[in-house]
Amino acid sequence: MSAARLLILAAGLIGAAGVALSAVAAHAGGGNVATAAQFLLFHAPALLTLGLLSCERLAHAAGLVLLAGVLLFAGDLLMRHFADTRLFAMAAPAGGTLMILGWLGVAGSALRRPRGAA
Repeated sequence: MSAARLLILAAGLIGAAGVALSAVAAHAGGGNVATAAQFLLFHAPALLTLGLLSCERLAHAAGLVLLAGVLLFAGDLLMRHFADTRLFAMAAPAGGTLMILGWLGVAGSALRRPRGAA
């Protein structure tokens, strides 16, 4: 599966999970659930955009780093809420760091010249 298709698939799944988890947070409470839902919903459109509009490898790589980061961050928060345990030690900070690096990669992709450009 290409990076573009993976990012589009992930955007749809992450967006759906964000909506569902928002409902859970609204009805059952849980600050970690609400935060995880927000991060999923914030990143789903970015992943979709990177998958649909970018033909740059750096942008796709940045999108994959964003995806890994949001999965680690939200996954750790949700494990804490639903299973009363962590995904693994430092999963949330690692995910946050990956999200920052992913966003910097998105920014960096704008500075690269497209192939064939003079």
